[in-house]
Amino acid sequence: MTVVRTPPPALPVRDRRATRALSPMLTRLAEERATGVLVREHGTLHLAEGRVVHAESPLAPGLDVLLTAHGTLAATAWQQAAARAPGPPHAAELLLRSGVLPTGALELCHLDALYDAGYFALAPSGTPGRFRYDPAPRLGPLPSVPVVALERETLRRRLLLHRLWPDPAADSAPLSRADPAGRTAAAPVTPRQRAVLDRVDGVRTAADIARNLGRQAFHTLVDVRRLTAAGQITPVSTAPAPPPPPPSPPPPHMVTTDPDIALLKRLRDALEAL
Repeated sequence: MTVVRTPPPALPVRDRRATRALSPMLTRLAEERATGVLVREHGTLHLAEGRVVHAESPLAPGLDVLLTAHGTLAATAWQQAAARAPGPPHAAELLLRSGVLPTGALELCHLDALYDAGYFALAPSGTPGRFRYDPAPRLGPLPSVPVVALERETLRRRLLLHRLWPDPAADSAPLSRADPAGRTAAAPVTPRQRAVLDRVDGVRTAADIARNLGRQAFHTLVDVRRLTAAGQITPVSTAPAPPPPPPSPPPPHMVTTDPDIALLKRLRDALEAL
């Protein structure tokens, strides 16, 4: 009787790339339940008792843009709240308490802005982050998120963009329309993508387009990468032009030793001396 030994199933292996901390400092601050501001190269995270309560990045539209771009809130109402409160999160809390906005709408925009700016704040950085402790913890009425939730969502977004188009050059460079001669036929675009495509002018970046549209920057990156993959747009190279080549050296002075030519030159010199 032949006994067939079936090997045991392999144990599941956790993908370390999906679980490693994006910022060891941020993880430590969360474990300490620290309160303060973490400044990184591409953005800032505000912590209260180890949770993220607000995020800002120059690459993402702020809460004020998301609220006022499409009529959710009048621009004058935000300006009045911002004049009375030190910073966007406090202005949003003031609006929430005053009843100018429905609670659900404001909380949703707040979370959208937090995850959007947090994605850029947690981008790979070449400089160390700096944390400034604040001795007065204040969670406030707006929702906060655990650090692990922000990191998990950031990793998910990175993977999505990589699957759409692996080259990140279009994320930060000025964008231009691709040469139609290089494409066989223009692929159809969605209305959201058309709005992005209409604002591509060779100067604007994805962040500029997001602010112009009043949309989250990450959602704009999704459209930009899809349009890049479809051959509709291309990043403009911002690399400096190479320096001109050095001038060619002059040809060496030709010295001849031909006796006939040397004789003719002596005769010419003698005739000139007469």
